Amino acid sequence: MTDSLTTQSIVAGVDGSKAAIRAALWAVDEAESRGVPLRLLYATDPGDGEEAAELALRHAVAAIRATGKPVRVETEIAHGPAVGSLIRSSASAAMVCVGAVGLRHFQRGRVGSTAAALAISAHCPVAIVRGGDGRRDQPEGKTVVEIDGSPDSVLLTAAVEEALLRDAALEAVVSRRGGPAERGDTEADRRALADLDRRLARWKRRHPQLRVESVAVHARLLDYLAAHRGPVGLVIVGAHDRRHVAELVGPVGSSVMQDANCSLLIVNPQHL
Repeated sequence: MTDSLTTQSIVAGVDGSKAAIRAALWAVDEAESRGVPLRLLYATDPGDGEEAAELALRHAVAAIRATGKPVRVETEIAHGPAVGSLIRSSASAAMVCVGAVGLRHFQRGRVGSTAAALAISAHCPVAIVRGGDGRRDQPEGKTVVEIDGSPDSVLLTAAVEEALLRDAALEAVVSRRGGPAERGDTEADRRALADLDRRLARWKRRHPQLRVESVAVHARLLDYLAAHRGPVGLVIVGAHDRRHVAELVGPVGSSVMQDANCSLLIVNPQHL
């Protein structure tokens, strides 16, 4: 079943789980802010009937309609593995959103490999959604973007857009992933932060309401998040470092993100 597929949309993976419903609800504002449809995709395994897929899609559509937001909803039933179906759909999507734990997409015991495959191979940003019911009626915690090396314009653009969408403060973290700073590291931090602050200042001039700060840390992002004071609603990282992505979406990263009730957005600049 396919209803009016378009060439640009926000795609949400649906599999009948509550986590998938949360991802679909999370995706509503993404679609509304861009003025594009929200496409709900259910992937069936060989031998599956379509009744379960149609029921799951109806439940997701009903939850979206209950928000009262005027987003156009499309539905699709794809035949084949969920990750492959989502990757193919990402070619015509602005973002793919999936639940952190679902019945089919990220099964227990292989969450890291499947999530990493989707995040690295997708042709658009991938959101792995955690949290309550996915709605944004209340302000969220900070939006944190990890800057690894020179600030990437695509990554910063995505981070600013997401922070503005949530009316959330943006924290740009220059991550060294090392031990305590030596004197030379401190000078490198100052230069990196100065460069980052210049870029952020341009965004601040364009969006005076944007609340933004920058910080340099000599620790893994997961360690920084585990010790972070105050809530974090969304973490944004680049997809260029496959090992780092695998760590974030694997069991250890998932545990830290779950404890923080924090969603993850992975951006691959090469695909934008």
